[in-house]
Amino acid sequence: MIENLAKIDAFDMKILTAMQIDASLSQRDLAERVGLSQNACWRRIQRLQSLGVIRGSHSNIDLRALGLDLTVFVMVRTRHHSKEWSEAFRAHVERLPEVIDFYRIGGDWDYLIKVVTQGMSGYDAFYQKLITNFDLATVTGFFSMEAIINNRPVDLTNLR
Repeated sequence: MIENLAKIDAFDMKILTAMQIDASLSQRDLAERVGLSQNACWRRIQRLQSLGVIRGSHSNIDLRALGLDLTVFVMVRTRHHSKEWSEAFRAHVERLPEVIDFYRIGGDWDYLIKVVTQGMSGYDAFYQKLITNFDLATVTGFFSMEAIINNRPVDLTNLR
């Protein structure tokens, strides 16, 4: 991805910044906001997509409004570090619909999994699925009481 940075200019950064804040902007509004013609803006978006810099657009949904009122950061430590075990564990976690973010991390823990579910019973059901058929050394959950900053746009102004 770093090689793509050389291909990105100030207009591209303006487009990316505006799209992080509101990906639902019309082509016209986006072009106006960044100071380009609609066609030039569209071509740049297409190029950014082909470079893999833009990987889709998403809606920010209030999950609590849908009853998904519990966010848990699950920390996993394992005794197994083989490629085969890691691939099997990754595939297993990817199939769990409650998982919205999943990271392999360094330090005292091996994995961080962000889970969104309906209450403690939903988390318990997730936990049972997570540990089924996997020998995990330690699993612990940190329960979010409040999202203070969530999905903040990345500041791209000083990237160059």
